[in-house]
Amino acid sequence: MMKVDQSQLLRNNRWICIQMEQCTNRALAPLGITAIQAHLLFYILDHGEEGTSLTTIHRTFGYSMATLSGMLKRLREKGYLRVEHCADDDRWKLLFGTEKSQRDREGLERAVRRSERQLYGCFSEEELRTLDGMQQKLLRHLSTLTEERRKETTQS
Repeated sequence: MMKVDQSQLLRNNRWICIQMEQCTNRALAPLGITAIQAHLLFYILDHGEEGTSLTTIHRTFGYSMATLSGMLKRLREKGYLRVEHCADDDRWKLLFGTEKSQRDREGLERAVRRSERQLYGCFSEEELRTLDGMQQKLLRHLSTLTEERRKETTQS
């Protein structure tokens, strides 16, 4: 049995991510939004009336604060996002979707779903369940490694 080239596996995962994002970007291009922007917007819209903060989004998605700030600025410029100071603490800003983002959500979701169907169309339902299980296992493992590194750093 041939040994798996883990370096190649890592490169393939990176290439898959890039290709999948490009495919979704193409599907969303007519709507003037990128895949990452759409996912951020869905997250913000899902937080409805209570809004969400840049810090919460950073913790959820893992993007740097600077990267997120740029993406959110572009969403605001396109009229998809509004920012308000937190009533309890003026230093905090909360992010909310706009009427435009609510209006365009269905079209954005349709484009993302169409892209997903194209991307995963080569898999059976059973293969998708297996892939999902392996991804969840890898994510749990990565989370454990991250937590171990965090503990090592705080103990040093």
